[in-house]
Amino acid sequence: MKIPDGPRLPFLLQSPYLIARPLEFLEKCARNYGDTFALRFFGPKSPPVVFFSHPQTLQQIFTLEEEKFEWGKLTYVFQPLTGAQSLIMLEGKQHQAMRHVLMPPLHGKQIYAYGEAIVDITKEIIDGWKVDRSICIRDNMCDISLEVILRVVFGFKEGTRYEDFKQLIKPFLAGVSSPLNSVQFFFSFLQQDWGAFSPWGRFVRCRQQIDDLVYAEIADRRDRNTGEDILSLLMMARDSQGSPLSKEVLRDQLMTLLLLGHETIASALSWAFYWVHKQPSVLEKLDRELESLGSDADAIAISKLPYLNAVCNEAIRIYPIAIISEPLLVKETIELEGYNYEPGAILVPCIYLAHHRSQTFSEPEKFKPERFIDRKFSSYEYLPFGGGDRICIGKAMSLFEMKLVLATVLSRYRLALSDKHPVKPVRRGVTIIPSGGCQMTVTSLREEVKTQKRSARLEVSSK
Repeated sequence: MKIPDGPRLPFLLQSPYLIARPLEFLEKCARNYGDTFALRFFGPKSPPVVFFSHPQTLQQIFTLEEEKFEWGKLTYVFQPLTGAQSLIMLEGKQHQAMRHVLMPPLHGKQIYAYGEAIVDITKEIIDGWKVDRSICIRDNMCDISLEVILRVVFGFKEGTRYEDFKQLIKPFLAGVSSPLNSVQFFFSFLQQDWGAFSPWGRFVRCRQQIDDLVYAEIADRRDRNTGEDILSLLMMARDSQGSPLSKEVLRDQLMTLLLLGHETIASALSWAFYWVHKQPSVLEKLDRELESLGSDADAIAISKLPYLNAVCNEAIRIYPIAIISEPLLVKETIELEGYNYEPGAILVPCIYLAHHRSQTFSEPEKFKPERFIDRKFSSYEYLPFGGGDRICIGKAMSLFEMKLVLATVLSRYRLALSDKHPVKPVRRGVTIIPSGGCQMTVTSLREEVKTQKRSARLEVSSK
């Protein structure tokens, strides 16, 4: 089978290099081989893993008949975390049916119902920030995104179960996302339970404790389900046969939303804060837009601000929620760009490289929110949440949360980067975070800044 060119690096080194330093590896391949290149992860004679980033080719891939591919088998690395019945594990009619069930609580007007809770949670978390104190933005964003998931997704209320779950889930998420521990999800031979002190043994036991709490919450809700959280809505939903979702299916969807919506949103917000404060002109424009709403603006009005939207879009263009879209395992021979890919080949739409094509985005390494005001990009040029029928189901909810958190913090505090040197992108789990967590200093309260501006205007007018 004739395939595109690719790196000459020995196949035993290609996979570790991509896992450890993904952006550097992908950028080097793109410079040397262009928009399409092939890797050999599993041996010189194994089926190729081919990366694509040209918009036209991505459009071809995302619009091909679903029967030509297998999807769920290539997300096997997530199965120990999300469960076998997770949306991302399913394919074909099963995937579409589950997507149909999950869509209503995560789209349209329903997400506006979560706005007040997201703003309140953000205020609670940042309430302890003190002027002239240093804070780690990423840690705070992780706290906010986790609390949003606990209250808005799981519907946890204050109490013993809520506290127990919170105490378990923090180290659990930190463990599975760390570069060292996350390696065991890529290689099945590392998944050996040698007791409570072995890495996999700790993971399995912690997962069981978390599952016990989730199942207990589901059981309690069966008798008193009146909430507006996502779990409550899913418990009222019915599958294609008119039956309620089983506790196992509910658990797998909840864990999917948790694991794919916690670190990712926190990282996206961390980058947004970094870029906004790295470029004072961006912060100034954003400040003016937020001030134009007044102090009593609701979540819906905030979420529709054009420049705020552009800032969030640009943040996840440079460092998208995930580096790649869901890979496709070829079942029937297909032709792309003059190459025939036979069964067994793996096709990988590369979001990161698509977002860094200079032919699509001028000066792609620069943070320029205006590009999203001056032009509308197609879903094959700009795809931070993936594409096609497998696009991330939490896209609308994620952007809504990003806008509200960013606006809430900037409306209350004036911040400054603690370190003037550029941060570096570092892999953590499935996402890319700023090195050092993006350390910032609280320079003043927002009300003080407004008072100073009003005083300055009065002085000018009096003269």
